[in-house]
Amino acid sequence: MNALDLPFDADQMLDGLRAWVECESPTFDALAVNRMMALAARDLAKLGARIEIIPGQMGLGDCVRASFPHPRRDTPGILIMGHMDTVHPVGTLAQLPWRRDGERCYGPGIVDMKGGNYLAVEAVRQLMRAGIETPLPVTVLFTSDEEIGSPSTRDLIEAEAARHRYVLVPEPGRDNDGVVTGRYAIARFNLETVGRPSHAGATLAQGRSAVRAMARKILDIDEMTTPDCTFSAGVVHGGQWVNCVPTLCRAEALSMAKRQADLDQGVERMLALSGTEDGVTLNVTRGVTRPVWEPDAATMALYETARGLARSLGYDLPHGSAGGGSDGNFTGAMGIPTLDGLGVRGDGAHTLNEHIEVDSLAERGRLMAGLLATLE
Repeated sequence: MNALDLPFDADQMLDGLRAWVECESPTFDALAVNRMMALAARDLAKLGARIEIIPGQMGLGDCVRASFPHPRRDTPGILIMGHMDTVHPVGTLAQLPWRRDGERCYGPGIVDMKGGNYLAVEAVRQLMRAGIETPLPVTVLFTSDEEIGSPSTRDLIEAEAARHRYVLVPEPGRDNDGVVTGRYAIARFNLETVGRPSHAGATLAQGRSAVRAMARKILDIDEMTTPDCTFSAGVVHGGQWVNCVPTLCRAEALSMAKRQADLDQGVERMLALSGTEDGVTLNVTRGVTRPVWEPDAATMALYETARGLARSLGYDLPHGSAGGGSDGNFTGAMGIPTLDGLGVRGDGAHTLNEHIEVDSLAERGRLMAGLLATLE
């Protein structure tokens, strides 16, 4: 049987995916992430994969590496790479329960990116059931901290990718059935303002509010955005008592650019904001960074293979670079042929409207199976 003719069934896939989506796994809850990893590891083990649990670092969750049997298992092969952490805190299911509404299915993390991870595992399952041996060995790596920039797993990702010939990333598919052949560069920053305390009622004028200074600085940061480099603040924590002028405020900011040179300039502008003004000191430090991934000839050759398979399935496969980082930034920047955005179609990632298009489970599953059965 041809890999493109395998009997993928979206309704059956939903039955298996539901358990993954209902196992909530926010990045900062290591125990929750580990429950998700255990669930995925069990499903992979049932397919005969050799399972390795890689302990988490920095207080974050574990990772799972699954290697499938192959006569040339030591040959550089195909790495399927995805993350199991989500931005949704435990309890989100109360507001965003698993539900199907026609051709849409909803749930926390279903599009980013448990749906894509599940269809990749289903592709392996279908190939095995049909007795189709892949030309290259296949390894799956599920990681635990992509949503915060992969600070504890970047070294693992790069080391694992270096042992492979290709990297396939089932992050959400793009508009018009597209895939991703490049990613913008992203830098994160930690901001801290330190003011001077006083009683907010009796001696307000003697204090210097770290919260007020941070609020003003956030507006300044937003106004730094240009078509070449964007800036935004997304996390703010400050103050402890409403009757005290707040001494300390912390925030996190993010910058994104299509070109590395533009991001480097953006980093310089952010770091230059450090200093003291009106009795309040601002300290800006650089956090995790994702390098720009610009497609090279090898990635484009991989894309053309995928495009040919898609045409055999009856549709085109547009491509392009995309904002919003992924772990494909790392492998693509390393020069390893990488194809991203191979996951489900959908919308509402990171919101309470997160959903997938149900038919994309089978459609993208066939494409993934075709790639696994073709690449050599």
